[in-house]
Amino acid sequence: SHENICRYLATESNSVVVSVGYRLAPEHKYPAAYEDCLNATIHFLRNAEHYGVDPARVSVCGDSAGGNLAAAVSQTLAGRSDLPRLRAQILIYPGLQALDFNLPSYQQNRGVPLLFRERAAFFALHYLLGDASHKQEVLQGSYIPPDMRQKYRKWVSPD
Repeated sequence: SHENICRYLATESNSVVVSVGYRLAPEHKYPAAYEDCLNATIHFLRNAEHYGVDPARVSVCGDSAGGNLAAAVSQTLAGRSDLPRLRAQILIYPGLQALDFNLPSYQQNRGVPLLFRERAAFFALHYLLGDASHKQEVLQGSYIPPDMRQKYRKWVSPD
């Protein structure tokens, strides 16, 4: 589905683009896609010179769920001294937060196509659990224990 954009990016930026065909939910729930992307990135970093690529110039990129995966891979590899450092992460409308679907951005964009608020919750649940049977609890925020909500309030709150 992303071949055309990958070819465009490669041509316009005079770069090598490696597109990871990771396993998809609901058949393969978390952490399958993350592990696929992490393993592919580690393999490429270790073998970049074999592919004619300067390992110091490797970046990760993704859109939507792929943006989430690119961010997770970047965070995981940030402290690794046995691998070249990633040059950058490029996140295109990434899904980075599924803790609270009642934050202002979700409310403001609840009816904006393509990814309506309810659809975002549906896909997040399929990714994490393999089903969306708790979608209403997630949309209401009632699935988060009060102590956890308080713990993460500094990072995830309307403020």
